[in-house]
Amino acid sequence: MRRFLGPLLCLLALRLPASSGAAARGLDVASYRERVRAMFYHAYEHYLESAFPYDELRPLTCDGQDTWGSFSLTLIDALDTLLILGNVSEFQRVVNVLQEGVDFDIDVNASVFETNIRVVGGLLSAHLLSRKAGLEVEAGWPCSGPLLRMAEEAARKLLPAFQTPTGMPYGTVNLLHGVNPGETPVTCTAGIGTFIVEFATLSHLTGDPVFEDVARKALKALWKNRSDIGLVGNHIDVITAKWVAQDAGIGAGVDSYFEYLVKGAILLQDKELMSMFLEYNKAIKNYTKFDDWYLWVQMYKGTVSMPVFQSLEAYWPGLQSLIGDVDNAMRTFLNYYTVWKQFGGLPEFYNIPQGYTVDKREGYPLRPELIESAMYLYRATRDPTLLELGRDAVESIEKISKVDCGFATIKDLRDHRLDNRMESFFLAETIKYLYLLFDPDNFIHNDGSDFDVVVTPYGECVLSAGGYIFNTEAHPIDPAALHCCRKRREEQWEVEDLMREFYSRKKTKKFTLKRAPDRGEGENAKDSQDASSEKSGEKRNSKKSSHSLLSCPSQSFNSKLAVLGQVFLDNT
Repeated sequence: MRRFLGPLLCLLALRLPASSGAAARGLDVASYRERVRAMFYHAYEHYLESAFPYDELRPLTCDGQDTWGSFSLTLIDALDTLLILGNVSEFQRVVNVLQEGVDFDIDVNASVFETNIRVVGGLLSAHLLSRKAGLEVEAGWPCSGPLLRMAEEAARKLLPAFQTPTGMPYGTVNLLHGVNPGETPVTCTAGIGTFIVEFATLSHLTGDPVFEDVARKALKALWKNRSDIGLVGNHIDVITAKWVAQDAGIGAGVDSYFEYLVKGAILLQDKELMSMFLEYNKAIKNYTKFDDWYLWVQMYKGTVSMPVFQSLEAYWPGLQSLIGDVDNAMRTFLNYYTVWKQFGGLPEFYNIPQGYTVDKREGYPLRPELIESAMYLYRATRDPTLLELGRDAVESIEKISKVDCGFATIKDLRDHRLDNRMESFFLAETIKYLYLLFDPDNFIHNDGSDFDVVVTPYGECVLSAGGYIFNTEAHPIDPAALHCCRKRREEQWEVEDLMREFYSRKKTKKFTLKRAPDRGEGENAKDSQDASSEKSGEKRNSKKSSHSLLSCPSQSFNSKLAVLGQVFLDNT
């Protein structure tokens, strides 16, 4: 009989001797950590200089573009990475810039999925890290605060998408007008099942259950509509609940649904969500796993439809390690690593029988998934092979992708042609996971020996003790914070209501962005040069269309798991 441990077993960041890892093969971890830091600032400073306040940097032409909704997205996505790198002063300054400059009352069609994981997730993470970053937090924090209010405002803009007969959301919503009348009802599975981490966090911090309620309803709707053999397809009609794309696998269009079942179970101590994942995991092993590869199959019959490995699937070893299946995780990771060694990156699609790329899927947009899995597995095993992947990633990205104005997407791994785009997840995820792989003493890896006690409207609360749960954009959420704000909304401090009323008044300030000094991770770090984008407003003369450049989730629906945070064991 399968047992779900409760309270869940927590193995916080194993502290194994470092000599068994990097030193054994002569890899200079500190040197690579500083190279990763330099990579971050090369990309970040050029975003500020050439692209802000657009969403993303175009590194080949040294300008910017809006992609996911016109939120200065790279700035939001990079915010918690700044703190992980130790740059407190820049974190503080960017928080002020975002409060003054980001407006969600705009006539823009935005991806519900991307806005949630990048904007809501990024703001929630920054809110929960504010005190650690030295910001003066207001009375009632973490149950109140300006970044929390921004996250709530953004999330409320997404709620109209969930008003469907099934409870499964549309993929796109207009931030000013709601769902457009002609909006397609077909949505990716991951675009339906990737809300519980952010929305449950919002509900617990604000006292409003609506966010967690809609996220749970969407999760359960997918579960209800799985096939008789226990699989889900790739796209579904959110009105009729009919599967439109019936390919089942662990990659693009599906992946973060599985991830959020695990993370939702950890975050909320929820047996039902973990039980759902474990049942899916059985079906995945039975029908899609072949020699430690995972193929795509027909969801009703289990027959192979695509014998390919997608780069987005490289999150899976990290997910396996979280549920305690480290041996299988390592075998699958090593398969994926061989593909990296073959090309110097992971092509979007890799034909497993042929051992080569798939036509028109040869690119590598600097995705984080394999690096992410390496970080989690290294925390669990200290196997030096995992550090070697990190080394190879640094060398490849710097050699192939680095240009004068940042790092460019690799359009074709066969000939190293580049594309004029630097996705915000490069700073949010790829750099972050590389840095954490090479920084064993980072506060994110806290084993519980260090923590803060804060006073909330409802008593004392322990925070920053570790076990951070990363959302699928690598924004860390402190799970302890969800237990700090348990009272109902009407019982909260009167001052919070006053602050909400004050915040609701429109701000009309114009703003510029000026880079603050990098203080490093400790004292004595050298100041970085100021990077100013005060002229950035001039670059937006033809900005603001009513549609975002991209509307379908194509960014990694990857697994962002707490660093060996909580492990579920299968006792029979």
